[in-house]
Amino acid sequence: MTIFIASAFSKNNMGGNTAGVCLHGEALDKGQKMAISKKLGFAETAYISTGKNGFMVEYFTPAEEVPLCGHATIASFIVMQNKLPLNKSEYIIETKCGNLHVILDDEMVFMEQKKPIFYETLSKIDLARCFDMDVINDKFPIEIGSTGLRDIILPVKDLTILERMKPSFGEISAISRKFNTVGIHAFTLDGERIVCRNFAPLYDVPEESATGTSNCVLASYLWKNNILRKNEYIFEQGYTLNSPSEIIVRLTTNHDNIDKVVVGGKGYLMDEKTINIDEL
Repeated sequence: MTIFIASAFSKNNMGGNTAGVCLHGEALDKGQKMAISKKLGFAETAYISTGKNGFMVEYFTPAEEVPLCGHATIASFIVMQNKLPLNKSEYIIETKCGNLHVILDDEMVFMEQKKPIFYETLSKIDLARCFDMDVINDKFPIEIGSTGLRDIILPVKDLTILERMKPSFGEISAISRKFNTVGIHAFTLDGERIVCRNFAPLYDVPEESATGTSNCVLASYLWKNNILRKNEYIFEQGYTLNSPSEIIVRLTTNHDNIDKVVVGGKGYLMDEKTINIDEL
């Protein structure tokens, strides 16, 4: 079985977030998909099969199946652009989060997300033990939101603190379990820049270099709370992992309503591996 390796949300063909991509997901059962994902060790591996309306995509971390993954979707279409004859500019993919549109726009791949939903607002006390210092920017709320996956959006005081803060992965896992979230998406505003770090240790992803779904929630959070209102956001991530990434989120809005969220970026095909499924 050939597994392709691609980077999504890369910057100048460097950095980004690496994902495994299997083009023959229908040939594998769930246990084999789980074993391959664990063997590869990437944050997510995507398994593509033929769907009713186009493609069906399943996503596995090294620990378990998840319903959606932005960077693995982008990586999947980077691989398919290289290995399959894609002749349309828009596709429908079936996921455990429902059917989503993927748009091919020149060198970039964008995927539609669900409309944002926001849930609990958390207190500083809830997250006090998650980091080794007082990191929270009190000017903005700590909120749980989702455009497909639930994330805790955590505003951080400044760029220096964002870069230096050390997460307690056990505490973040406990908070994620308590509030039924994937993890914590921390961000800070540095002039015109929006810089992020993402922690999802509950899913065996201590820190991720680029997260599509989380940044969709963040863009919606910034818009909803009137912190920074734009139709296109550029998020920077991955610097602490020496993997600089650039994630683009576009919002379609109507007055104070967000009607549509898409996330995308560039990527490149990195490598391929042959895995003997009989040895899994």
